[in-house]
Amino acid sequence: MSKAYPNSPYQKEEAKPTETVDDLMLRDDEAEGDSEDRSRAASSVRDIASRIPESLSAIGRDISRTIERAISAKDDYVVAVKVSPAAQEKVDQLVAAGIFRNRAEAAGFLVEEGIKTQTALFERVQQKLAEIERLRAELRGMVNERPA
Repeated sequence: MSKAYPNSPYQKEEAKPTETVDDLMLRDDEAEGDSEDRSRAASSVRDIASRIPESLSAIGRDISRTIERAISAKDDYVVAVKVSPAAQEKVDQLVAAGIFRNRAEAAGFLVEEGIKTQTALFERVQQKLAEIERLRAELRGMVNERPA
């Protein structure tokens, strides 16, 4: 590779050889008394490592159950929304105060309350949607009419 652009993000860095260190291996300069501690540590690490697949499986089952519950919910809908930092702080305050169990419940409450306070807006929107649908039906009728 050319040395003309030493700081180029496209230039591959040369791999520097590194010394592999295995903390479970005894080094020649270690005392024999440390051997027993290392053996226990190695055994503990192996024991923990052997439980990883079981833990991952349990996590997968939990995620699957959660998704199934979300899908089977009849009255609740999940909506992902972006909120400002200030709004997030208010939602977190409701949860921290113990008013709601989690952010989703707090956000759901705030959405419902916002809809209640904007009744006039939603009535106008409904009127406009009905007018739009009437105009669409009228246009479809014009297209379906064939000249004689």
